[in-house]
Amino acid sequence: MELLKVIVFDLLSSAPILVGIIALTGLILQKESVDKVISGTLKTIVGFLVFGVGSAAAVVALNSFQTLFAQGFGLKGVLPLAEAVTALAQQQFGTTVSLVMMIGFLANLAVAKFTPLKYIFLTGQHNLYLAALLTIMFKALGMGNTMTVILGGLLLGFCAALFPAIAQPYMRKVTGDDDIAMGHYVTVGYAISGWIGSKVGNPEDSTENLKLPKWLTMFKDYVVGVSITMVIFFYIAAIAAGQEATEQLSNGVNWLVFPLFQGLQFAAALYVIITGVRLFLGEIVQAFVGISETFIPNAKPALDCPVVFTFAPTATVIGFLAAYAGGLATMVIMGFFSPIVIIPVAVPYFFIGATAGVFGNATGGWKGCVAGSFVVGVLIAVGPALIYPIMENVGLTGTSFPETDFNIVGLLIYYIGKLFTGGL
Repeated sequence: MELLKVIVFDLLSSAPILVGIIALTGLILQKESVDKVISGTLKTIVGFLVFGVGSAAAVVALNSFQTLFAQGFGLKGVLPLAEAVTALAQQQFGTTVSLVMMIGFLANLAVAKFTPLKYIFLTGQHNLYLAALLTIMFKALGMGNTMTVILGGLLLGFCAALFPAIAQPYMRKVTGDDDIAMGHYVTVGYAISGWIGSKVGNPEDSTENLKLPKWLTMFKDYVVGVSITMVIFFYIAAIAAGQEATEQLSNGVNWLVFPLFQGLQFAAALYVIITGVRLFLGEIVQAFVGISETFIPNAKPALDCPVVFTFAPTATVIGFLAAYAGGLATMVIMGFFSPIVIIPVAVPYFFIGATAGVFGNATGGWKGCVAGSFVVGVLIAVGPALIYPIMENVGLTGTSFPETDFNIVGLLIYYIGKLFTGGL
């Protein structure tokens, strides 16, 4: 019994070990060499542990920011970052999130095998974020771990095949063929950007005929983008809160130096989180790719959003700027009408805005790029504000999901679930 307790409570209940076991199984099924199996399993476990280290550091910076912002403006300042939300969820529901993600991978393969939705979602970190979202929503409804894992995994697998299909008509216009799909859960936003582009502009007036300053390209580096925006917003919060309030948090650090360190600490934490995620997901995704190639012919890979950047590099920068303008405008409006203010962070706004810009440009040239990205920038500010109160109910504060698809799925699950449980 003592050995059984060790296996169940100390090993299988540990998210890093559990994910490592799943990676081990996948690599063995692929008949990899012994050294590859060992290295892949260890990288998966270590990557998950690295992810946890980054999560703890991000929590400290998030708490400091929210405290200063609340004292300075009397509002809840929320940073929309899927990585940060997932880090918080992982601390509370680590094993459940991991199991939802793994079952979701398998369910995606099954949906692609037996339905017309022939898409294999290969952006592993986004499946992890979706697993966190689904876990949070089901926990907010009071659901137990077993049902959360089963329902969450099945829903994840269905979403992984469905959402790439939503964006595919516009993806064809971007790439000129039907070989790859969009594996980034803002597909509703990208489809909207493509539709808006077709209404406001001409694809022949492409952004690629415009010249932009080279310094804007630095925002393509997420470390630089997060560092700049977080330091700026930390200073805004600290100055608004005042010297006394800031020094209560700074542990002796000068109140004008403290915001600099906190902003850079958050950027460092995000870098650690992303590094850990890439490390452990690289092995798992590789295992599932081998399985899908063998058992699901004619399936299309759904890949991360930067895959479209080469089709319109200038549109990526214009799209980021237009989306960020939409986020800033929404932030100002929220300051007057809502107790929750979504702070536009450069990382999601760059990647999401840039991709929306490419989609808008493909159907409406530079006008479509600007209009489509601006609207998407507003959507990824409004969506996090709508879903944030639900996450607060399960003790997750300071951050939210910016992705349109996550917010649509999360809100539908929660409010339909509330109706159903109320009927009982």
